[in-house]
Amino acid sequence: MSPFRILGMENLRFQNPEFLLLLLVVPLIIYYGLTREYGSSIKFSSLNLLGNIKPSWRNRWRKILPFVRSLVIVFLTLALARPQSGREEQKVFAEGVDIILILDTSTSMLAEDFKPKNRLEAAKMVAKEFIEGRENDRIGLVVFAAKSFSQCPLTLDYGILLNFIDQTKIGMIEDGTAIGMAIATATNRLRESKAESKVIILLTDGRNNAGEIDPVTAANIADAFDIKVYSIGAGKLGYALYPVDDPFFGKRYVQMPVEIDEQTLRKVSSITNGKYFRATDTEKLREIYKEIDSMEKTKIEVKKFMRYKEFFVYFLVIAGLFFLLDIWLRYGLLRKLP
Repeated sequence: MSPFRILGMENLRFQNPEFLLLLLVVPLIIYYGLTREYGSSIKFSSLNLLGNIKPSWRNRWRKILPFVRSLVIVFLTLALARPQSGREEQKVFAEGVDIILILDTSTSMLAEDFKPKNRLEAAKMVAKEFIEGRENDRIGLVVFAAKSFSQCPLTLDYGILLNFIDQTKIGMIEDGTAIGMAIATATNRLRESKAESKVIILLTDGRNNAGEIDPVTAANIADAFDIKVYSIGAGKLGYALYPVDDPFFGKRYVQMPVEIDEQTLRKVSSITNGKYFRATDTEKLREIYKEIDSMEKTKIEVKKFMRYKEFFVYFLVIAGLFFLLDIWLRYGLLRKLP
């Protein structure tokens, strides 16, 4: 591990590096200190008699004085250069999308032209994949048949939302197809949203035959609140196998015509600046959700910046301590005679 990281000085830089040029005088200070004369200023006619006298410990230790003074210059120079430790930080700004998923739970969703089981189970599976691929978006769930209600409010807790989708089943609401009421219920959930984008994803396999509000009127209300409606007609072309319970022969399948009011769904999406899709099998439904996912991406802006901490005070204090040490050694402990 880097010693700078241990000291909390990773990403070290100098704000005023030009002061580091003062370090060039350090070798001169050391050279001058080691070569200057430390002897007494008293003159003698001859030093022959003193030749056998060993220098005192003070004279020997005075050789460290140039190095101590150099350390004063070094740390003072570093302080002037203003060492700073930088730490990278970032802020994430997300312009979220609020999304309401609408699932048709009328009995016609039992038709088995979608795999792995029927239209509703395929719609639930693909919707869950869509949810698991989103981030920073609030998502809610509205279910409908002859009536509509909010199964899950807008939430960032995708785990709870996925549980509500698992609990969605055919028969939980009186049979029928109230598309207009479903759009109105979803609009009511989104109308006070402050999100950058508000979206309804409606999946149905039939025609509006119930409810007090028709789909076009509901679409106009959604548009007034700047809500887009992406509508999906679920069902293969022509006929689809539909399971029925026969009291004599048990469960059997009959061919039922696929009746999707595509004209109305197109109009609903057109009014709200959305788009209509036709899903004829599970894979096509998955592709549709992926396309909607790509069109309604959350805008995420990441701003990175460096936060610097000043360390010049520490170097200034160290320079001061070495300066006091130099004074004490030079004029105290290791002082020389005049």
